[in-house]
Amino acid sequence: MMERYRIRIKGIVQGVGFRPFVYQLAKRHGLAGWVSNTSQGVLIEAEGEKEELTAFVQALSREAPPQAVVKSVNWESHPPADFCDFTIRESIKKEGQFVLISPDIATCAECLIELFDPADRRYRYPFINCTNCGPRFTIIEEIPYDRASTTMKNFTMCPQCQAEYDNPMSRRFHAQPNACPRCGPTLILQAPDGYAFTTDPIKTVVHLLKKGHILAIKGLGGFHLACDATNDQAVTALRTRKHRYAKPLALMFPDLETIKKHCRVSSAEAEALSSSRRPIVLLKDRGTGVISGQVAPGQRYQGAMLPYTPLHHLLLEESKMILIMTSGNISEEPIATDNLEALKRLEGIADYFLLHDRDIYARYDDSVVRVIEGQEVLVRRSRGYAPYPLSLPFSSTETLACGAELKNTFCLTKENYAFLSQHIGDLENWETFQHFENTLKLYQRLFRIKPSLVAYDLHPDYLSTKYALNLEGVQKIGIQHHHAHVVSCMMENGLKDRVIGVACDGTGYGVDGTIWGCEFLLADWKDFERQGHLLYIPMPGGALAIQRPYRMALGYLYQLFPDRFEALRQEFFGKTDPEEARLVRLQIDKNLNSPLTSSCGRLFDVASALLGVRLVSEYEGQAACELEMVADEKTEESYPFEIKEDEDRLVIDPTLTISAIMDEVRKGKKKDLIAGAFHNTVAEFITETCLRLRRDSRIDRVVLSGGVFQNVHLVTKLKQRLEREGFQVFTHRLVPTNDGGISLGQAVIANAKLGIAR
Repeated sequence: MMERYRIRIKGIVQGVGFRPFVYQLAKRHGLAGWVSNTSQGVLIEAEGEKEELTAFVQALSREAPPQAVVKSVNWESHPPADFCDFTIRESIKKEGQFVLISPDIATCAECLIELFDPADRRYRYPFINCTNCGPRFTIIEEIPYDRASTTMKNFTMCPQCQAEYDNPMSRRFHAQPNACPRCGPTLILQAPDGYAFTTDPIKTVVHLLKKGHILAIKGLGGFHLACDATNDQAVTALRTRKHRYAKPLALMFPDLETIKKHCRVSSAEAEALSSSRRPIVLLKDRGTGVISGQVAPGQRYQGAMLPYTPLHHLLLEESKMILIMTSGNISEEPIATDNLEALKRLEGIADYFLLHDRDIYARYDDSVVRVIEGQEVLVRRSRGYAPYPLSLPFSSTETLACGAELKNTFCLTKENYAFLSQHIGDLENWETFQHFENTLKLYQRLFRIKPSLVAYDLHPDYLSTKYALNLEGVQKIGIQHHHAHVVSCMMENGLKDRVIGVACDGTGYGVDGTIWGCEFLLADWKDFERQGHLLYIPMPGGALAIQRPYRMALGYLYQLFPDRFEALRQEFFGKTDPEEARLVRLQIDKNLNSPLTSSCGRLFDVASALLGVRLVSEYEGQAACELEMVADEKTEESYPFEIKEDEDRLVIDPTLTISAIMDEVRKGKKKDLIAGAFHNTVAEFITETCLRLRRDSRIDRVVLSGGVFQNVHLVTKLKQRLEREGFQVFTHRLVPTNDGGISLGQAVIANAKLGIAR
């Protein structure tokens, strides 16, 4: 009996070789009909014997191409239409419908073989790609994903490339970036004065890098700044010119074997490094001394990645170097994407520019992950991950969640999808805010989203908040920062019912107008009750206390030990300006720009300053990060603390902890042991607070979220303690635990408050 099935497939099924896969599968099962891309996914009409149709439908998801993600396969039976053959039809565009878009994909093994094969017509062609690899999201201007809707539309394919593109049996069938040296993008090596080199650009770049020069190199989602990672002088020059004086720089290694020589690599870390996403992976440094100490000062980790574009492979194969590959920008600005933009903005940083003429439509930073307890955990979610959405267990209203200020992402929801943007950056300058606006417009266009609901952080000075409040014709809901942290973690772990949420970070605007940052919430998607927090301490100078941890330490000393303040200041911070200490006292006494904070991040800053690890921070979180790096991971010692009750709330008082640290410093105890004991103390007071909350609430699920939990040493110790006490502990994996994951929580809470998310 002959039947005809109309089959609709949703998921990442465009730009990943899905139509030729369907074509070949249909031929194998002797089916007639057609397949087409639509604005919603892939549509198939297949006609044949019922047994073959059944097998065909089952194989659509079971045998899908490696980069495809099949979310659903729905079919319905119709009378035969007497198709003669199976064909691939032109794309069908329908107003208001959308399709999931693939992230950019690292160069596949088959293309690499061709890249280094002297007999292949694409030998050493830096833009080789196929349906299984190459740019996707960064070149898409509109959907359906056809060449005319990408930045490749200006390149007319030569007859050979066109033949591949039109052949359903070819690996390059409808590979939209398909090109070769005859018809595709080209490299241009240029000096800042406009001089263009006529020699082989790859060989010339390698020569310049070995000479110690800094190169701006155009990649998939923007420019990298590259130099020899083993050359102290080159790395120092890059830091100085980029105004990035201390923050670690990412490294690109030629191969996995070279990484293993310099870093400790587990099997899970090797898998992350080698995946098609090719993120930066944070790895423990072996201390070989080959890599410049200026790459990651004060760290035990290196941010390592493998080549992920043909251009990278050519540079690393030619040079066998370990290269700095850091974002092409001045510190805190968005990465440069356009040739003219790069020549202007990176002038004075780069000695030479390796450009190409394929435009980048979407700005796209490298993603950063680390492996904790054998699982990949996202630190920065961008290239290779976004714009792939997270699934929602409810059908949402179309929502925009504007995110936080630092490490900003936004989140757009539609139906059962949450589209979390790639990493935008810190919304502290106009350039990054423009990146936020432009990327938001792109997502709204690609995914056909017109938000009627907007969620925003309660902090009145955040640019993301101001943007939300200036929107017209939408419903607006303010979301408390730490509630959003907790719900983002609940969402990705499939939790709906109430949990004990522990949100620890540096700064979050509280409903009482203070700066929260060590919060114990009984929370569900809709509401929360604040059940505990760290003792309030003034932040003298506000943001200045974040930049200068010793100032925060002075605030602690003056609040906790007012009668001994001057003696303690001279003992621990005698080299700091006494006039500044006088101003600190004045600011606290007069309540001048000294907001109260319960921040756990600030407590880490204080410990770091008291130990002399970091008095002044060059980048956000540096003091706490370096304290983790010096901490002894084996010590089981800890320091005393008190948990008091204040208006039905638990308040953690660290006075005894600070006193104990100062006593240990006086005795000359090693910094690593004190730092290790401090980490244990934080793990213990969090565990003890959770135990007290469980007695009354009978809740045994603990959710951990916030930037403090990027600290692997702390998270490991804390999970051990909580699980030993019988708690179920949930942490982040799919979205960052830092502020990069907050927008997801905002979107869910906003829908819950309207009764949509239940």
